[in-house]
Amino acid sequence: MIPLPEPGLTPQTLIERARALIPAVRAQQDEAERLGHHTAKLGRQFTEAGFYRILQPRQFGGYAFGLPTFWRVMLAISAGDPGTGWALTLGAHHVLTIGAWFSEAGQRDIFGSSGEFAAPHRALPSGTAEPADGGYLVSGTWDYCSGSAYATHFMCNAMMAGTTDRITAVIPMDQVTVLDDWGDGATLGMNSSGSNSVRVEEVFVPAPRTAPADWTHGETVAPGAALHGPLYCGRIYALYHAGLVIPVIGAARAALDEYEQIIKSKLTYFPPQVPRYTHPDYQRTYGHALALTDAAEAIVLQVGDRYMELAERWAATGEPFTREDDVRLFAMIQQAGQLAAQAVQEVFAASSSSAAKRGTRLQRYYRDVAMYHGHIASQYLTTAGDLARVHFGLPDSLF
Repeated sequence: MIPLPEPGLTPQTLIERARALIPAVRAQQDEAERLGHHTAKLGRQFTEAGFYRILQPRQFGGYAFGLPTFWRVMLAISAGDPGTGWALTLGAHHVLTIGAWFSEAGQRDIFGSSGEFAAPHRALPSGTAEPADGGYLVSGTWDYCSGSAYATHFMCNAMMAGTTDRITAVIPMDQVTVLDDWGDGATLGMNSSGSNSVRVEEVFVPAPRTAPADWTHGETVAPGAALHGPLYCGRIYALYHAGLVIPVIGAARAALDEYEQIIKSKLTYFPPQVPRYTHPDYQRTYGHALALTDAAEAIVLQVGDRYMELAERWAATGEPFTREDDVRLFAMIQQAGQLAAQAVQEVFAASSSSAAKRGTRLQRYYRDVAMYHGHIASQYLTTAGDLARVHFGLPDSLF
């Protein structure tokens, strides 16, 4: 076993550490957006705080605290800066799939002697894997590899040469090239998320550091559940999409903070001029946006609890945590994303034109949320139809 860095660490301590970092995360927003990722100092603080080990198996130096703890930590960091929260969440939660779907030998290889692991996972198979003696030669270029700036490894899906099969390969970052194509206004929003493209050129990946890539269509529990416990049952729909929605909820929390400062410090436009926070129009906006944000967070945390219940039931009774269960949780989290995005939009609209100026925090949060709206995984009407088809046993288009 890899020793735990802090054997006595508790979930509550991790959550408190994350909340204490909100001012520091918020203070580096401008620099992070310019760089395309959060600062190196903050990256070290995340590692030292144990944020990358929350979901990691205990056998390999992690705390295995579960989704509710992990998501609460990520919600706090995302309230500091949504792009930074996006990078951290997507760099930290893929360790759960390593523990679930890779062999014990593969996990020993990946985690090494230190247990240090942080990795983006690009699920689109934008490369190829050529069989080679003892493994594969992997080549390709994958875009939107969020969290790549401080990753130890890169996870990519690739097509097996000459087949329609996909594998997931795990490659140390010193064997790949991170392209300089993110940040400083390269995209509308989420400029601080470190979502650079990654190029791989004929890198040999030993077979133990690969796994079959279809983790969603089967009904059998992942092998990691027997090795590490129910948390590693292998269901990923809700898990992966929460990584996108939690930063949107963070944007809503941050936008509410900005809006509160505005309405406390400015007067209404028309006489009789009074502090905006005393006027019903601004009160309604704040109250409604707060309710939307609270509801979004409650949905996500309920999904986390439900995920753990289903995984533990599967282990205890053999009753499966089904694909339909996971798609339903995914669809719930999509609704949380819509609620949080609506909160940001309402606050932005009520904050006057000054909030739209380049460099204001509210404008940044508005742009960050726009990136979520355009993400393929946020298309809730598509998922609604697919959820019905999964329920009725009909062919669906879900990945």
